[in-house]
Parts: sequence; C-alpha cells; structure tokens
Amino acid sequence: MKFPVLTAAAAGLASAASLPSSFQELEADVASVAARAVANYIQRDLPNAPDGYTPTNVTCPSPRPTIREANALSTNETDWLEIRRNVTLAPMKDLLTRLNLTGFDTTSYIDAHSSNISNIPNIAIAASGGGYRALTNGAGGLKAFDSRVTNTTNAGQLGGLLQSATYVAGLSGGSWLVGSMFVNNFSSIAELQASNKVWNFDKSLLEGPDYDDIQIVSTVEYWKDITEQVAGKADAGFNTSFTDYWGRALSYQLVNSSDEDGGPSYTWSSIALMDDFKAGAYPMPLVVADGRNPNEYIITDNATVYEVNPWEFGSFDPTVYAFAPLQYLGSRFVNGTVADNASCVRGFDNAGFIMGSSSTLFNEFLLDINTTSIPTILKEALTDILDDLGERNDDIAIYSPNPFYDYRDSSETYATTKDLNVVDGGEDGENIPLQPLIQPERAVDVIFAIDSSADTDYYWPNGTSLVATYERSLDRTGIANGTAFPAIPDQNTFVNLGLNSRPSFFGCDPKNISGKAPLVIYLPNSPYTYDSNFSTFTLTYTDEERDSVITNGWNVVTRGNGTVDENFPQCVACAILQRSTYRTNTSLPTICTTCFTDYCWNGTLNSTDPREYNPSILIASSGALKTVADYSVVVLASVLALFWAL
Repeated sequence: MKFPVLTAAAAGLASAASLPSSFQELEADVASVAARAVANYIQRDLPNAPDGYTPTNVTCPSPRPTIREANALSTNETDWLEIRRNVTLAPMKDLLTRLNLTGFDTTSYIDAHSSNISNIPNIAIAASGGGYRALTNGAGGLKAFDSRVTNTTNAGQLGGLLQSATYVAGLSGGSWLVGSMFVNNFSSIAELQASNKVWNFDKSLLEGPDYDDIQIVSTVEYWKDITEQVAGKADAGFNTSFTDYWGRALSYQLVNSSDEDGGPSYTWSSIALMDDFKAGAYPMPLVVADGRNPNEYIITDNATVYEVNPWEFGSFDPTVYAFAPLQYLGSRFVNGTVADNASCVRGFDNAGFIMGSSSTLFNEFLLDINTTSIPTILKEALTDILDDLGERNDDIAIYSPNPFYDYRDSSETYATTKDLNVVDGGEDGENIPLQPLIQPERAVDVIFAIDSSADTDYYWPNGTSLVATYERSLDRTGIANGTAFPAIPDQNTFVNLGLNSRPSFFGCDPKNISGKAPLVIYLPNSPYTYDSNFSTFTLTYTDEERDSVITNGWNVVTRGNGTVDENFPQCVACAILQRSTYRTNTSLPTICTTCFTDYCWNGTLNSTDPREYNPSILIASSGALKTVADYSVVVLASVLALFWAL
C-alpha cells in the first residue's frame, strides 16, 4: 500500500501550480491527495449476479417470492428501521451540538425522548435530476453533510447530517450520485473524487473510460463489450432497450469494478446484503422513475411514480399499489406469484440499469446521432444498435416480464401488458425525488431537497419541481393517496421573492397543513463561488469543473459556510427539530422564531413575470496561499504522514 501513496504524493506535488482559492479548499485538496491511495482500492464486495449482465434462471427460494400490496412498509424495511433509527442518535446529537442552538440543550432533548424513537427527528435527503450538473452539485451537498469529510465537523458545519439521515433519494442525475455512493460501499464524495477508477468525467461515456490518463480500451472495443453484454440479456429471452446500453455506459464511470468493466455483476439488491447496511451504519438509498403505459408519449402529472429501494421495486400510487422483490425481478410473476413449475430469475436488477432507468431522458439525446457531437466512429456503432431497436424503445427502460402482470386480476393498463415501461423520473415535472419520502408510512419529518434543475433559460431552478409535487398532493382522492405536502407558491413568486436563490423552508407550521407533511428545506443550485449552471446534456467535465461545482454545491447547502448568514447553522437545527418538538409539545428557543421568519415562505405571492434570471457569483474567492512552495510543503507533509501510518 505504500507505493501507491508515494505515487499520490508525486501527483499532488505535480499539480501544486494550480493553487486553491482558499485555505478551506486547500485542506480539502490535501485530504483528497492523502485519500487517493485508499480510494483507488475501494471495491464493491458483492458483485452477486450469477452471470454478469445476463439475468439467469435460479431455483426459487422457500418461501417463493411474491408481489405484496403497498399498504405498509416491507418487513425488511421496518426491521432495518428499528436498527437504523437508533444508530442515528449519536451523530444527530453531535450535529445538533455543533450547530449550537442558543437556549436549547439538544443533547438532553434527544436523550429524553430516545426511548420512543418515533419522537426523534426523522431526516431525509433528496437529490434532483439534471445530468452531471445534478450529480456534482448534489455531491457538494452530500459532501458537506458527511462527517467523514475534512472540515465538515468544524463549528457550524453540517457534517453528520448524512449520518443522521434515514433516507437518501436520487432521481436521474441524482440517482447517479446516490447509486455511485452506495454501490461503492457508501464511499464518501471525497473518496470518489480522489479515485482514478470512477468519476473521471473528462472522458465522455460515449467514448469510453480512461484510467490514469490512459484509455484502456478503444471506443470501438468499449461499445463492443457493452453490446455483447446487452446481447447476452436479449439472447436469454429478455426484451432490451437503449437504456440497457445507457446504463452499462454509466457504470463505467460510476461503479468501481476490480475488472474495470463497469461492474456487470453488481446489483442494486446487493446493497441490502452488505454488513454495514444491515447494521444500520448508513441511510437507505432510493431511486425514482416514472411509469409510462404503452403508446403514451406525454407523461402527465399523475404518472405512476416507481421507487427502487434495496429490497423492492414498486409504487405506493393507487395505479399500482404494489411492490415486487427486487432480487427476483425478471421472474415471471402472474397475479403476484411465480408458478410452482417455473424458475426464478436473478441478476435483472443490475445497478447501472437501475440508475439508467431513472435517467432515460438521455436516450433521446443520444439517439439523435445526426445532430449531436457523438464521434463518427461511435455513430456507426450506435447505428448498428438502433437497427435492433424499435421506436417504442427509444426513451424507456423495459422491465420484462412485467412483475405486476394480472396482479389482483386488475384491468388497469399496468397489469394487462407483458412489459412494464419505465422512464426518466423527472418527466412528470417532479424533478426532485420527493414521493417516496412523503409517504405517511415513512413518517419523515424534514427533507433537505437539493434542486439542480434547469428550469430557466440559464439552467437554474425556479421551484418547478416543488410546484409539481404540491399540485399532485392536492388530488386527495386520486393519485396523492394519503400523501400531504406543504403549500408551494408559483414559479414567478419563487424568482420574484428570491426563494430560488437561497435556502427556503416550506411547511414550518404543521398546524397550517392538511395531513402530515414534512418540513422541506429547499436548497436550489445557485452561484456562490462558481457558475454551476452547466447544460443538462453536457457530458464531459474536467476535474477542475467537476470539483468547482462540488465546492459550489457545498456552499449552496451551508450558505458559504455561514459567511452569508452566520445564523444559518442554528436555523438548520431549528428545522430538524421542528416536527419532533411539535409532537412532544416542547418549545423551541427564540432564535428559531427569527430563523423561521427569515427562511420560511410566509404565503406572500408575487406572480408577475420576473426579469431574466441570471444571477452573479455571490462570494468572491479569497485567501489563496502565497506560494506554490507553501502548498507543496503542506501536501507533502500530509502524504508522508499517511505513508508512515500505512
């Protein structure tokens, strides 16, 4: 292990001419260099599909897998929650203590109510879609929330919020972020940045990966391997779509496989088998996608929202209201069961396919091979692929056979088709994956909603996703199905009142909400230290661009580490505790009244057409080190310390 550390040291010194803009960034850079040797050896330990990317017949377990009604959480989830919720107590106390809520003993409060875990704050994090912009901006948020990352446990910082959370949900580009973290053994963002095996976005996934600046395979060989893997699935009798190719390509960038092949054997359900997850050491990952019935081309506001969790695939929506065991997707379920004389199937839930299912928006872009910047050599390969695909497959992921076929003898469209079509989770307008988190059964108190949407002409968010979720929740007797959501203003109001340029809280007073809804902390992408408004379809980022967007995302969720508002950390503590203290009839301190006045939307509307929204960078760079030599000495000292430790 010592030789890779020296290699990392040399790399750090060689890059020292590129000075960070502040001491905070310097410390992060030093930690990144020091972690690089370790990060490059982080491997998934459960590539458990029986035959790579090809779903395979296996003997059914006893009892045989069945489809269950969505009238409760699964037994797997409820059993895991008993463990996880108690594990969150220690990091939550540490976090709230550092947030220094004036006039309130947070540790005593948590201790006093820990015997009834339902009274303890139940925290969730949601990362929106938006391609690599969403991945990197969301990564900045999760990095700031992660106590394992350097600087996040300083006074007022938000490190530990991730360790205190019960759920982390991702959609489209956000699903790539969540998937890459959890599939790679819950790696930290710093580790993923430091690795040379993943997150190398300077090479387009259209061309194939390079590691250590050497492209390991030609573009032709890269796509030949992917095509052969997908062909294996098709030859085994499973319908395929372009999402199979898209998901495989994503995996080369997001999954750290020892064979550097994008991990064709890595499944989403294997997350549930990992020891740390079973011990409740980290939150539950959720990925969101939408359903699309055959011959439908417009996704309406009441599209079925599917979730993929470590145990199941399905939906709480009344259109489906059922869940299938994830590990056995691909098995032929009819009216909820697999026939006694039939085999079960394993390996369908490939991790890349799951992430691709949530981001099929990119299929249409990639398939437009005559107008995109796809290399000529790849256009020929894609043309061959498209010859085998019908037009119906362009923008869907095919779950075949349909696990909900003839379930409950339903005449609903989803139950009468042999294939289940799934599309990008944001196509219904809900680009933040909130639906799984507002289900009453999960009893989430507060959601940190990181919005990297491109709602405006300059690719900034304007609250559209929150509006869509709120409007859906108003359909009390239909698709909302018992969910509730705080009142949300129109998009013009978001812009006119600046609700999309800073953190904004919604649902601060539960007495004003019909039903049980969480408090939503809206964290919209905004240029604090970097113009992070890349196009959704930008497929390449230099390491500098990637890391700059991540740093900006950190500043988005911390208000520039409190430099914009020194009270913001306390306001986060107030928001975390609000629902819990409401249940326990406990008064929050005076600072929380100030916080809610400053950050909660108070019902004011300004729906006039706003001016063009194109914000400027909020925080100027400062505090650069004076010399390259200073930077080199600090890097070398840190790396040598790690060297001797190893």
